[in-house]
Amino acid sequence: MKTQFRFLVSYLQARLNTDERGAALVEYALLVALIAVVCIGALTVLGGGISDKFNEVNNEVAPTPTTATP
Repeated sequence: MKTQFRFLVSYLQARLNTDERGAALVEYALLVALIAVVCIGALTVLGGGISDKFNEVNNEVAPTPTTATP
Protein backbone atom coordinates (compact mmCIF):
# COMPACT_ATOMS: atom_id res chain seq x y z
CA MET A 1 0.00 0.00 0.00
CA LYS A 2 2.82 2.39 0.87
CA THR A 3 4.62 1.77 -2.39
CA GLN A 4 1.46 2.43 -4.37
CA PHE A 5 1.00 5.72 -2.55
CA ARG A 6 4.62 6.70 -3.20
CA PHE A 7 4.24 5.75 -6.84
CA LEU A 8 1.08 7.85 -7.09
CA VAL A 9 2.73 10.85 -5.44
CA SER A 10 5.83 10.63 -7.64
CA TYR A 11 3.66 10.18 -10.74
CA LEU A 12 1.56 13.25 -9.92
CA GLN A 13 4.63 15.35 -9.14
CA ALA A 14 6.25 14.41 -12.44
CA ARG A 15 3.06 15.10 -14.35
CA LEU A 16 2.41 18.47 -12.70
CA ASN A 17 6.00 19.59 -13.21
CA THR A 18 5.88 18.89 -16.95
CA ASP A 19 2.32 20.02 -17.67
CA GLU A 20 2.33 23.57 -19.07
CA ARG A 21 -1.08 23.69 -20.70
CA GLY A 22 -2.32 26.51 -18.47
CA ALA A 23 0.86 28.59 -18.69
CA ALA A 24 -0.14 30.35 -21.91
CA LEU A 25 -3.55 31.21 -20.50
CA VAL A 26 -1.97 32.76 -17.42
CA GLU A 27 0.45 34.75 -19.56
CA TYR A 28 -2.37 36.10 -21.73
CA ALA A 29 -4.41 36.98 -18.64
CA LEU A 30 -1.45 38.92 -17.24
CA LEU A 31 -1.03 40.77 -20.54
CA VAL A 32 -4.71 41.71 -20.62
CA ALA A 33 -4.53 42.91 -17.01
CA LEU A 34 -1.45 45.02 -17.79
CA ILE A 35 -3.12 46.57 -20.84
CA ALA A 36 -6.22 47.35 -18.76
CA VAL A 37 -4.11 49.05 -16.08
CA VAL A 38 -2.33 51.16 -18.71
CA CYS A 39 -5.65 52.16 -20.32
CA ILE A 40 -7.18 53.11 -16.98
CA GLY A 41 -4.09 55.14 -16.10
CA ALA A 42 -4.15 56.93 -19.45
CA LEU A 43 -7.85 57.74 -19.12
CA THR A 44 -7.30 59.02 -15.60
CA VAL A 45 -4.50 61.33 -16.71
CA LEU A 46 -6.11 62.45 -19.97
CA GLY A 47 -9.74 62.22 -18.88
CA GLY A 48 -10.36 65.94 -18.46
CA GLY A 49 -8.89 66.81 -21.84
CA ILE A 50 -10.84 64.09 -23.61
CA SER A 51 -14.06 65.18 -21.95
CA ASP A 52 -13.44 68.79 -22.99
CA LYS A 53 -12.86 67.73 -26.62
CA PHE A 54 -16.08 65.68 -26.66
CA ASN A 55 -18.02 68.64 -25.29
CA GLU A 56 -16.42 70.95 -27.86
CA VAL A 57 -17.37 68.62 -30.73
CA ASN A 58 -20.88 68.20 -29.31
CA ASN A 59 -21.37 71.96 -29.18
CA GLU A 60 -20.26 72.30 -32.82
CA VAL A 61 -22.41 69.43 -34.11
CA ALA A 62 -25.58 69.89 -32.08
CA PRO A 63 -27.95 72.52 -33.37
CA THR A 64 -28.53 75.45 -31.08
CA PRO A 65 -32.12 75.66 -29.90
CA THR A 66 -33.98 78.65 -31.28
CA THR A 67 -37.36 79.99 -30.33
CA ALA A 68 -39.94 79.77 -33.06
CA THR A 69 -41.78 82.95 -33.89
CA PRO A 70 -45.29 82.41 -35.22
